[in-house]
Amino acid sequence: MNDAASSASISPRLEQSLARMGNELAQGLVPLWIYNDGDLHLAEQDRIFGQQWIFMAHETEIPDPGDFIVRSIVDDRFIIVRGDDGEVRVLFDSCRHRGASVCQGERGCVKAFVCPYHGWSYRNTGELHSVPNGQVAFKTLDKEAWGLRPAPRVENYAGLIFASLDDSVAPLVDHIGDYRWYLDLHLKLSPGGMEVIGEPHRWYLDTNWKSGSENFSGDSYHTQSLHKSVVTMGLSSPAAAGASGGGNDLHITECNGHATSIRRKDPGVRHFWGYPEDVSQHFKMEGLSDSQKDLAERSVVHTGTIFPNLSLIHIGLMDAPGKPECAYLSLRQWNPVSPSRTEVRSWVLAPKEASEEYKAQAYKVATATFSVSGNFEQDDSIAWAGVARSAGGQFARKQGLMLNYQMGLEHMSDARVLKDWDGPGVAYDSNLEEGVQRTFFNHWHRAMTRPEREHVA
Repeated sequence: MNDAASSASISPRLEQSLARMGNELAQGLVPLWIYNDGDLHLAEQDRIFGQQWIFMAHETEIPDPGDFIVRSIVDDRFIIVRGDDGEVRVLFDSCRHRGASVCQGERGCVKAFVCPYHGWSYRNTGELHSVPNGQVAFKTLDKEAWGLRPAPRVENYAGLIFASLDDSVAPLVDHIGDYRWYLDLHLKLSPGGMEVIGEPHRWYLDTNWKSGSENFSGDSYHTQSLHKSVVTMGLSSPAAAGASGGGNDLHITECNGHATSIRRKDPGVRHFWGYPEDVSQHFKMEGLSDSQKDLAERSVVHTGTIFPNLSLIHIGLMDAPGKPECAYLSLRQWNPVSPSRTEVRSWVLAPKEASEEYKAQAYKVATATFSVSGNFEQDDSIAWAGVARSAGGQFARKQGLMLNYQMGLEHMSDARVLKDWDGPGVAYDSNLEEGVQRTFFNHWHRAMTRPEREHVA
């Protein structure tokens, strides 16, 4: 992929539309058509998913040599495997002989991957191992040159495995940037860190991938209407999913292109998202500052998005009325399939030191709340499908229909920037603001319009 190809992938019409978006975003306006446009979908594959760091897996999903899972970056299928040497690799699932897939399962443990077409065999470290009739048919074949092709860049942050299709992308730590201050609250609570429980859930939504990413950047505004029934039925406390605008609610915007929404208890109240004492007693929070520790102790719920398509929610919920809350961390990824269809993958994580009984309950609660069959998830899918449907016709583009993302702008809202906030980014004293969404779209717009392949950290 070169600069010429990158530019050629965007039509003059699309270039002009994206150029106009700069002024529109400055006013807190987002054009509806971007939620369902074929040309834009193709351009995003190049300028977003072909050049950014994309989350692939958590290292606890493949703990032993030979363990593998299969994941995709848009249409590109990769095998994430821990080789016999203990190293984690991200290998393109394509035989070097005729291009067929060499991995027929979604997960497992193997010594080798064998292509079903002609039988070429690859070690779980990616090297070409054997070729049928090789002594006669491929006498001078250099096996070292014909192994499975790895992703150009692979890096790990606190157990999160990312890959990039761009070999010149800036280091992952630069991509996450100052957002590490918030991410570490979730990943570094206990010495053992977080681990994935069970298999991630996977399903498809008739929506554009950006709906999930911008929503999880921080949208407490929708809980009081879209998720009202969940609170009414006693499946969530008002503190976790009630009305927005509380005095302890925060939005963190413009943090290297990432954003987060935070709901806290009063100062001095120890809550830790609702983890019971037998779990939170393991929270040593080594390496965290006093400000981070105070925030973790007071936390009720966090949502956030690491650009472009990795989101999180850390929350305590229940799977039936009257039951105690069970806290868990969920990672979720929005992988575009088409302009109006998204593959969603959702991981459930808990502190490694938690009991097996607690982990089982956390997985059960997460399934009942934020999964393909979850009560929260069902609400979101209905609303997001409507967005894609509205954006997909002629009316939205011909009328220049704009969406209002102005909440939080100085002339529109009572939300104010906190001058004495200890953490990075721009902190607002309320979640009744949409700077978190504007952060996502500003970063998206910069990636889509930069004239050369310069990297946005």
